[in-house]
Amino acid sequence: MGDKTHTVRFEPVGIEIEVDESETILNAAFRQGIMLMHGCKEGQCSACKSFILDGEVDLDRYSTFALPDFEEAEGWTLLCRAHPYSDMEIELINYDEEIIHGGTPPRTVSTVVESVEALTSDIFGLKLKPEEPLEFKPGQYVDINVPGTEHHRSFSMANTNPDTLEFMIKHYEGGLFSGKLKSGEIKPGDKIDVTGPYGVFTLRPSSPRRLLFIGGGAGMAPILSLLRHMQEIESPREAAYYYGARTEADLFQVEELGTLPCGFVPALSEDSNGWAGESGLITDVVERLEGDVTEVDAYVCGPPPMVEATIALLERKGVPEAHIYYDKFTTTADE
Repeated sequence: MGDKTHTVRFEPVGIEIEVDESETILNAAFRQGIMLMHGCKEGQCSACKSFILDGEVDLDRYSTFALPDFEEAEGWTLLCRAHPYSDMEIELINYDEEIIHGGTPPRTVSTVVESVEALTSDIFGLKLKPEEPLEFKPGQYVDINVPGTEHHRSFSMANTNPDTLEFMIKHYEGGLFSGKLKSGEIKPGDKIDVTGPYGVFTLRPSSPRRLLFIGGGAGMAPILSLLRHMQEIESPREAAYYYGARTEADLFQVEELGTLPCGFVPALSEDSNGWAGESGLITDVVERLEGDVTEVDAYVCGPPPMVEATIALLERKGVPEAHIYYDKFTTTADE
């Protein structure tokens, strides 16, 4: 790839950036503080899918689930994989006027492992101390370099403070990074590089709407960050958090959640003796307990099947698509 630079203009927002042929359009936007919609950044999820009005791109490898061949032929592209080969004009399909100029350019910092602790039988708490504060918005994530490899894994911060990075990481059989946490291979004092911040799973400051947080598993991390932030700024917004787990032993952080500014509703999907709380799939619990949800901002984070089922439920209940924010964790254990 050359070092030639091209001008890329985004419509309908009228923003222009300079993009080098050797970088992707998404990375160039990050570098210039422009926060375009994105998810995996690896051509797997289609969150950054946009339409080319004018100009040419060359695409790095991507999944045809994210961009089928016929769509690519029509002019659709994935900004996380696209390198410009001319000046370009691109139509953004999903964008958020409120956060588009608010990006913190991602950078790579070295961190030291402060602690690793088991939160449940398969979810680990990891605390990293960055060499210099890493500013991020609550709800964002970083890419953590897997020690001894060229690979990285993406995890959301559960805290709000730039001096520490706190994560909740689920162990999957064959998981490259989570396996090292479980085996004790990653330990206090180790150095690990992280790159970020990324992600648009953030509160929209001007929205007055009630907040509906829904999720399960390690998907608690970014939602916890948002709730802790709301407590810090004494947000007046009403919030409810529905959290799905299998058994009572899979619940964690329950005491703190009882003190945060939300109605916390944990639900267990497997029969638990003597459990007095809600039971069933989290979507069923939300369906049963939530009335009119047409005026909420919904934030959904957890395993992909749960996220998909929840989005389908919310849309059926009349939540506008633009008010549903989600983080779908793709697991890499099967790669």
